Order: sequence, then C-alpha cells, then structure tokens
Amino acid sequence: MDQCSLEIILLCIGASFIQRTTGFGFGIFIMTMLPYFTATYGEATTLSGLWAMATSLFVAVKMRHYISWNRLWPILCTFMVVSTLAVFVLKRMDNELLNSILGVVLILCSLYFAFLSHRIRLKPTRKVQLSAGVFSGLMGGFFAMQGPPAVLYFISSEADKEHYMAMAQTYFLLGNLAMTFSRAYNGFLTPAVGIDFLYGLCGVVIGSSLGAFVFRRIPNRLFHYVVYAYIGISGVIILLK
Repeated sequence: MDQCSLEIILLCIGASFIQRTTGFGFGIFIMTMLPYFTATYGEATTLSGLWAMATSLFVAVKMRHYISWNRLWPILCTFMVVSTLAVFVLKRMDNELLNSILGVVLILCSLYFAFLSHRIRLKPTRKVQLSAGVFSGLMGGFFAMQGPPAVLYFISSEADKEHYMAMAQTYFLLGNLAMTFSRAYNGFLTPAVGIDFLYGLCGVVIGSSLGAFVFRRIPNRLFHYVVYAYIGISGVIILLK
C-alpha cells in the first residue's frame, strides 16, 4: 500500500465518522482534500458520492423502521432532477473555478449554520421540501456535498435524532445512487476511481463503526448543537487552509 492509498483510507475514516455521528458532512470533509488526489474534479465528486453511499447504506438498512416516505419523496425527487442537470453542467466547467466556488460555498454554509439556523424552524411543507431539494441538488451535483440544505429540513421536521438519521441517510443513499449513474454517463466513473473506492471502503467501515458508537451516546437535546458545531468547524478549516 502506497502513501496515497493510506491517506485516502484516513480521509474516509474521518469523513465516515462525521457522517455517522452527525448524519451528514462526508462531502464537506473529504472534498476539501480529495480533489488533490484525483485527475479531475468530476472523479473526486464521484468517489465522494460512492463512499458516502456506502456509509449511508449501513444506516438506512438498520434504521429503516424510522423512515417516513411521505416526507422524503418530494425533496428526494427534486434533488435527483436538479443534481442530474448539475452533473451534466459540471463536465463543461473549469476545475480551478469549481475549487474557488467550493471554498466560498463552504464558508457561507458554515456562517449560516453557526449564526442563523437556530432562529429558523422549517415545517415539512411542499414549498420547503422542493426548495431544499433544489439547493441540495445544486450542491450535490457540483460539489458532492448535498448535505446542508437537506439537513436543515430533516433536523427541523423530524421528532428525534433516530428519525432524523434514518431519513437523512436514506435520502443520501438514494440521491448518491442517482448521481453515480449521471457521473458514470459523463465519464467520471473511471478505473482509477474504482481502485480508490475499494481502498477507501476500509476507512468507511472503521469510521462508520466509531461514529455509531458516538451517535448512540449523544443526548437528543444536544444533537442539534453537535450538527451545527461541525458546520462551524468545517468553515474554520476552510478559512485556515
């Protein structure tokens, strides 16, 4: 195993731990560094999506009894349409420009969650579901980080952390599956991506197991603050890079 493969495994451990603990954040964490390990930005988003899909699969199956499909389908279907269009546009965009946009998006997300999200309580109305799906689709298609808009919706509409986790992970699982087909069609699912994916799976298993241990021990009353705190930390990391 070379140094690059080891670094990829370590990245996956960190990203899967965060995803399993807070319910999102795989893409936010890993996309700050993963583009430097792949030939193109599109391949980086493909890898991130595949690993995030594997992380979500374990949770969605285990917590399937907490899923409320009537609150999931509107945001999920909207996300699938918008993210597919964004992936097609991604093929025609400059990698350096995307990296610059990514940095700005992360900073704005961190500022929003840190200072404004606690003042807003979203209701599971059709308008909110569709809006969250659009923003999540754009961020997922371009940056492989569809989490923040969807998380704000799910954490506001679900009764407790178990329902939130089940809904969020099912959403990410099916959403990443749809984006994987779009990315494959656009040539981003390469043999190199397949090899790196297999290396990263080791890290996904380790990180998910550690994250599940921590998740079970976080009280419901504190869970929102843990989620928002991670967004703030990710913003600081971007600012200091």
